[in-house]
Amino acid sequence: MATEIFEAKEVYVGRDFGGTDYEISADAVENYIAATGDDHPWYRGASPLGYPIAPALVVHSAVFRTFDWYLPNVFGNLHARQEWEGFSPIRVGETLHSRSVVVERYAKRDREYVVNEVLLMGADGRIVQRSRTHQSFLIASEGGGEGGGFAVDRDREKSSARVFKVGDRGGEAIAAPARPISQAMCMAFSGPGINYHTDGEAARKLGFPDIVVQGMWSVCLIGEMMTQRFGLGFMVGGKFDLRLVNVLWVDEVSGPHGRIVERRSEGKRTRAVVEVWCEKADGTKAIVGTASALEL
Repeated sequence: MATEIFEAKEVYVGRDFGGTDYEISADAVENYIAATGDDHPWYRGASPLGYPIAPALVVHSAVFRTFDWYLPNVFGNLHARQEWEGFSPIRVGETLHSRSVVVERYAKRDREYVVNEVLLMGADGRIVQRSRTHQSFLIASEGGGEGGGFAVDRDREKSSARVFKVGDRGGEAIAAPARPISQAMCMAFSGPGINYHTDGEAARKLGFPDIVVQGMWSVCLIGEMMTQRFGLGFMVGGKFDLRLVNVLWVDEVSGPHGRIVERRSEGKRTRAVVEVWCEKADGTKAIVGTASALEL
């Protein structure tokens, strides 16, 4: 019935883009380590469950398996917000299956947003994770195109409108190491194809002056920090809602930070709520938002 109501290529709420299988092999974990620098001992050796556990965000880009859900004007498109929930640890060696569907569309200022929800499921039928990716697109009449200059340049983040105050609410501080993001890491994370996350010329064609580090890379830094602090409590009960507020460029340095701002009861457990952000070497914020995990 949907094909009788909507045009064949229309991006509408409820459109199902199917999914694919992901083998969480030891090689896939090694690639994640090479791409992010996150090398937790549980990824290769015994965990509290008795077997290696993959990084919580090892399948970080299932939503980008296809770009059929993108709007036609891709010039200057940006990953704007990422929501995520984890329900089950991922065993190294298992195979997961994804399912992707558009769940929302909205407009704000000069951009249109498409929200794509992805479920990751185990071969045993359990739901492992749920995520929602908000991708923003310049409204066509404002967007220009190739040859129309940069949609986003390096000076954008210096605007007073892009200053974000975080970390002032007190609470226990948590952090993970800052690290540089090289082009080789970008290729491991967003390759092997040539695109604006791996190649400078491809980036310039889409309105950016240099390689745009994929937003999920910084999201993975938040995941690393939360795993280091909460362990299984993040893998089986983790949540986050993150705004990607400034572009991270290739060869910049970024690191995750957080402060536990609240603890609340959840059944027999306690959930710790954390104000989180990723910060460049000069203090520019790339991500701001909240995360939480169970304290086991």
